[in-house]
Amino acid sequence: MTNRADRSGSCILAGLALAAMIACTTPTASAHEANKRVADANALATSETASRPQPQATRRPVARAEKGPYYVDFRARTAASWGHAFVWYGKTSEKAVEVAGLTPAGDTLAYVLGHITFVPSETGASYGDLDPEYLTANYRVYLNEADAKRVFAYIKKLQANSPVWNAETANCTGFIGDIAEFMGLEVPNRWQRPEKFVNRLKEMNGGRQMVRLSAE
Repeated sequence: MTNRADRSGSCILAGLALAAMIACTTPTASAHEANKRVADANALATSETASRPQPQATRRPVARAEKGPYYVDFRARTAASWGHAFVWYGKTSEKAVEVAGLTPAGDTLAYVLGHITFVPSETGASYGDLDPEYLTANYRVYLNEADAKRVFAYIKKLQANSPVWNAETANCTGFIGDIAEFMGLEVPNRWQRPEKFVNRLKEMNGGRQMVRLSAE
């Protein structure tokens, strides 16, 4: 009876030892297999990368000191009543912008009097001209350097020779209309709201973007 129990115990101990060996060996085999798969995958990726043609280095364009194009941007914005028309002009490669427009100099009283008689004017940037949220219409056209010099000089001359403002005869749409006419553009009736004037100016000229001045 004792020998049978010893044999049974020995069998149990042997079974437990075998189970322990299997338990310890199996994860090791699995880890080995996983490592082998990773190694195979890395080898495959390496061979694909080596066989795949590598993109050529991107060649950066050589910087050139190009001049232009220049532009004149006919613009309209909201205002307390009628609205306002004006122009931006300058060089497309620069952030700086010049502003020209015709407005009454002073406060609301000057604006009211300007509907009856002529009042002193201002021809530079006015409140809201640089704020995109007030913009209601615009039409930008581009110029080469030679033409831009002529147009920009004309704008400066027009500013210097526009000392007064009047709602009916010397107003903002008439001012930018003179600039458009000098550039050879078709110009609509000037006695209309700024937004409508700018949109009509663009429509009448087919939305063309490049303007060439006639020879002097």
